[in-house]
Amino acid sequence: MARTEHGPHDLRDRAATVLLTVECQRGVVGPESALPELAAVTRASGALTNIARLVAGAHEAGVQVVHAVAERRPDGRGASRNARLFRAAERLPVQQLAGTAAVRIADPVPVGDGDLVVRRLHGLSPLAGTGLDAVLRNLGCRTLLVTGVSANIAVPNAVFDAVNLGYTAVVPADAIAGVPADYTAAMVRHTLSLVATVTTTEEVLRSWRRRRRGGGPEVSPA
Repeated sequence: MARTEHGPHDLRDRAATVLLTVECQRGVVGPESALPELAAVTRASGALTNIARLVAGAHEAGVQVVHAVAERRPDGRGASRNARLFRAAERLPVQQLAGTAAVRIADPVPVGDGDLVVRRLHGLSPLAGTGLDAVLRNLGCRTLLVTGVSANIAVPNAVFDAVNLGYTAVVPADAIAGVPADYTAAMVRHTLSLVATVTTTEEVLRSWRRRRRGGGPEVSPA
């Protein structure tokens, strides 16, 4: 996996770091997913377990967690229809309808009382046009730790948008997933590593443990 250098704020200041989970909802990565192949890969690869470990670690370390959820109204108002993906999603047997179990965060990812949930009715990115950028700035975020699905679309969108908006993006490569299974590694190596700090779940957790002990280096890129 390609190495990258640390950005100036990579996880060193927990108050300026936000952990973002992307579409880690029951209707996407849960047992009754609208996208069973993606759900299966996310679980089999260990990505969902690693996301849960990172969220639990963030809660313990005092790092803000934000869950980005994609949903739609039952009447479809406000939903995008300008791409093949959106039109195909309308025909899936499981719909990501607001207020239903499909848009709840999937097990085993824990949701803390202080976690924020940002929902979107349109588009491909958890950042573009959702209000998340304003929320992050109000939180004092400078470093965005991006996890979730999919490595095909929403995760790279989140990373690109974060970088364009001036955030330092950090991607634990073992806490994202896409289809087919081997696509994620190629996306990380050839694309995300050029714009984000690529690391691992264990490195992130270790850096937070070091900070609690009061010393040691921060995250090492993978």
